[in-house]
Amino acid sequence: MISLIGFLTIITIVTLLITKKVNPIVGLVIIPLAGALLLGTGIDDLATYFNDGIDSVMSVVIMFIFAILFFGIMQDAGLFDPIINKMVEISRGNVVAVAVSTIIIAIVAGLDGSGASTFLITIPALLPLYKRLNMSPYLLMLLVVLSIGVMNLLPWAGPIGRAASVLNMDPVALWQPLIPLQLIEIVLLLFIGVFFGIREKRRIAKIYGFPSVQAEAAATVEGAVEENVDKDELKRPKLLWLNIILTLAVIGTLMSGALPSGFVFMIGLAIALPVNYRHVDKQLERIKAHAPNALMMAGIILAAGSFLGILEGTGMLDEMAASLIYILPGAILPYLHLIIGFFGVPFDLILSTDAYYFALVPIVEQIVTNYGVPSTTIIYALVVGNIIGTMVSPFAPALWLGLGLAKLEMGGHLRYSFFWVWGFSILLLIVAWVMGIISL
Repeated sequence: MISLIGFLTIITIVTLLITKKVNPIVGLVIIPLAGALLLGTGIDDLATYFNDGIDSVMSVVIMFIFAILFFGIMQDAGLFDPIINKMVEISRGNVVAVAVSTIIIAIVAGLDGSGASTFLITIPALLPLYKRLNMSPYLLMLLVVLSIGVMNLLPWAGPIGRAASVLNMDPVALWQPLIPLQLIEIVLLLFIGVFFGIREKRRIAKIYGFPSVQAEAAATVEGAVEENVDKDELKRPKLLWLNIILTLAVIGTLMSGALPSGFVFMIGLAIALPVNYRHVDKQLERIKAHAPNALMMAGIILAAGSFLGILEGTGMLDEMAASLIYILPGAILPYLHLIIGFFGVPFDLILSTDAYYFALVPIVEQIVTNYGVPSTTIIYALVVGNIIGTMVSPFAPALWLGLGLAKLEMGGHLRYSFFWVWGFSILLLIVAWVMGIISL
């Protein structure tokens, strides 16, 4: 009975999230509550489960709020603008250089862990250049999507935060073993940029003849970006190096693990605000501007904490795992995390990020740990296999923003990008296995 209600709870949440019938916060709170009440759970027990669940994710919530605010301030101050402008200038007229520069710009823009801001920075800046050089805008989307996937491994990005909440871990502690893999991913991405650049150059040559250097077009794009930067009163170009030092100090402290991640971002924000905006009113204005993103992510994580607390407290998670062990062939259960990881990108087509990490991942982790596989190894396989495909999911709102900015269709994006994204995801699983991050 317990496992049946558990499966009905999971299926209901996943279905409602997939069909966009409810907000994630509503689904993650109401459906598990209804399941617990069907099991006859008392008010006192519900309060205990809720408190346990919230306690398990509170550190993640604190980190998300202050990380989003900190990087939002850095973007307002123009920390990333010089790099982006320079890459646009360097890449003008060279198709291969444009492809590689797209990846570099997207990686820099993705330092805040937000797919939406990455699209907002890269697509408007580079789309005119792609069009003038007869480069496919779908290639622009593919390169940005791959870059977002790599940067989603950052602990203040959504997937790692969600995975950490499942394990009741600090996101930075979960991320630290992934740092070498993330650096290798960036290098591989640059090679992929060269590959796609050469491929695109041949396609253009075949259709249009060899393109001439579009220096004038690139200069126009660059000038438009610079003009926009100059007009924006929020930019602080004179404080660029100070902001760079502050950001590197924050990231370095995070990597060292010397302080809790939430505290690190809290300190960084407390320094960044008065340094860049002296007037208190302006500081409050900047916080209010970025608060909706911070609060939305915090709300989802808190709701997920309530969801996980109820599933664990009522025993639904244990019973579901036991039932699946009974149903599935015993030979595949120790490798279930690898199987799910291998098909992680296709799962993005049928599951939202919330459904994948808060519904599927806990069950797989619960099953495979019974065979002596460490929880972190399980999570790494599930994360690495899935994270690159975040922006091929029709359930990712940021993807629709990117498609709208580039004036592209979802079907065309999936046809152009899906198998390349899935192939890159499988390659990263192999690299992670070779590095010992995941094991067979």
